[in-house]
Amino acid sequence: MTKYKESIAENRLRAMFPEEWLRNTAKETGLIKRERKIDPVIIFWVLTLGFGVRLQRSLASLKRQYEKDSAETISDSSWYYRFTPEMVKFLQLCVIHGIEDLAKEPNRKLTDKLDTFKDVLIQDSTILRLHKSLSEKFPAARSRNVAAGIKVSVLVSAIADGPKKVALYGERTAESKTLRVGPWVKDRVILLDLGFYKHHMFAKISENGGYFVSRLKGNVNPVIVSINGENSGDEFQNIMGKPVRDILPQLEGERLDAIVEIPFKRRAYRGKQKQDTMNFRLVAIFNEDEQKYHLYLTNIQKDVLDSKDIATLYGARWDIELLFKELKSKYALDLLESKNEQIMEAYIWISILTLLISRRIYCLVRDANPGKKMVRYTQLRWGTIFAETASDLLTSVLNSCGFDKTFETIMEVYDSQALDPHINRERFRSEWWA
Repeated sequence: MTKYKESIAENRLRAMFPEEWLRNTAKETGLIKRERKIDPVIIFWVLTLGFGVRLQRSLASLKRQYEKDSAETISDSSWYYRFTPEMVKFLQLCVIHGIEDLAKEPNRKLTDKLDTFKDVLIQDSTILRLHKSLSEKFPAARSRNVAAGIKVSVLVSAIADGPKKVALYGERTAESKTLRVGPWVKDRVILLDLGFYKHHMFAKISENGGYFVSRLKGNVNPVIVSINGENSGDEFQNIMGKPVRDILPQLEGERLDAIVEIPFKRRAYRGKQKQDTMNFRLVAIFNEDEQKYHLYLTNIQKDVLDSKDIATLYGARWDIELLFKELKSKYALDLLESKNEQIMEAYIWISILTLLISRRIYCLVRDANPGKKMVRYTQLRWGTIFAETASDLLTSVLNSCGFDKTFETIMEVYDSQALDPHINRERFRSEWWA
């Protein structure tokens, strides 16, 4: 069994989110002004390790958790009014800070096959249903009834094994508008699904020195302009100059690796839109289970990854689906029943923060178990174990920060919180026994 040094997890988390940084950020965002009962260090760790792993959450239960861990009694009004735009901004800055920390000490390394690239990135979004009272600001995309929804857009880094960027959009925002291509893509591969399929986006990624892999859209039928090495035989020479979908039947299950010409329109500039073309690599792999070809478009050269590698790499998009599943099933990302916009957004950022903290501990465990054993620490199993033990980690972190939780403080929470706040409510049995 692996032996861990005492306090290694607590110290690493405190280094990730130092107390001084948390207090300064709380002041800068206006979360903490004059009231001294609310300590930003305690509220941060209670939110992420106490609240973020609960599948049934309420502000009342969060208040009880805070009072238990801080040994402070807080009025209901003071607590509920704490969930403001300032709280949302504080949590959002904590997410950015956590992402930057993960990037400094990545969980993974790319294999020799991918050593040409700095990282492999996966972009996708998930839709969260909101209370219908928020439908005016967050209208649902496709609904006959009054409904509300928000889109959580995530860019996942393979080497960080976690988010590189997280942003919130209205559900009706097109997927392609959630990804802004720029110089940051240089030497990085982005795996894109069909929701992001835009030829001018592929061109922009290439022009910024980046790489992409995407499935070919069903209504796109580009012309083959040349054949790559593995299809250099005479039987493939007669397909040049023909649309790729037209020649698939004659391939009879053979792989195709070719260069195709893609026509597209540049973004409008001063009211004019320029027509352009660009050559990209097209890979066609026959799927035996579905009995049809899967077509991939990329700008990665054949001498870097062969056709089979391209299809395998694209399959890594499943990582982001696992991440969304972990966020929803373990960190309650999709439990947003509040009618309050600030509370709803705070819940989302809390779930993301819990994931980031989980990934940092995950990194410590993996580092302590090098070699083949590390592949057995699967994400979903890890999420389950982390959620079940988060309360113990919360106690350890707070003790490390100097906040001791005793039996006396727990009894004080019982004493203050067990009372029904409705003083004048009539109770059925009060005249019979008390």
